[in-house]
Amino acid sequence: MMTSEIAVRKSVTVETSQEHAFDVFVHQASSWWPPEHCLGEPPLKEAIVEPKIGGRWYEIDSRNAHCDWGHVVAYDAPKSIVLAWQIIADFKYDPAIYTEVEVRFVAETPNTTRVELEHRGLEAYGDKAEAMRELFELPDAWQKGLDLFVKAANAR
Repeated sequence: MMTSEIAVRKSVTVETSQEHAFDVFVHQASSWWPPEHCLGEPPLKEAIVEPKIGGRWYEIDSRNAHCDWGHVVAYDAPKSIVLAWQIIADFKYDPAIYTEVEVRFVAETPNTTRVELEHRGLEAYGDKAEAMRELFELPDAWQKGLDLFVKAANAR
């Protein structure tokens, strides 16, 4: 895992167990990923995280085409997952770029979990790093996904 000067950090709390929060995030990614956030032909049909180190992180678009986003770097259910985000500034997959999205699931009580997301390594975008950080900080970026995640995780 990488250290980073330029990163985006977001946090939400869900009224569910750590295990359920992790399960929704990893195994039910389509329930919270914004369907318009699609590399292929929108809307997104399915978002998939293969739950193992080296597993693919990808989408299936409206034409059933598979578009890679990255892969699983670390998998510690139900505490955390680290995903390689390999999407360039014009939102196309490129295995030559590497940033990380770490998501931690912190049990505050048996039925309350704080979910902390950090998208780091944005230096990989070179002279576009600060613009990408600003983009990822927008309400329609990671925050929108986390807001939809809260709804999905709380909808037991």
